Amino acid sequence: MTSEELDIDFKDAVERINNLPGPFPADFLLRLYAYYKKATNDYNRPNSNKPIINAFKTNALFQVQNITQDEAKRIYIDLVNNYCLYRK
Repeated sequence: MTSEELDIDFKDAVERINNLPGPFPADFLLRLYAYYKKATNDYNRPNSNKPIINAFKTNALFQVQNITQDEAKRIYIDLVNNYCLYRK
């Protein structure tokens, strides 16, 4: 898969998940959050009003720190595809 194809698939996955009605499982949202941030090179600190939410987000980001941007995109795409496939 070329870099352009990966970008297209990633943007499609982001759009698909954003258009699905919630609610989503919290652990799924944290994984999406971390891989999205890594895939987009967005290193802004979590800014929730609740410190516990910021702690969970920071931990999720810490767990993906050693993967590449392209790996993060692939994993994000896989998460969305699997979620859509098995969603009830």
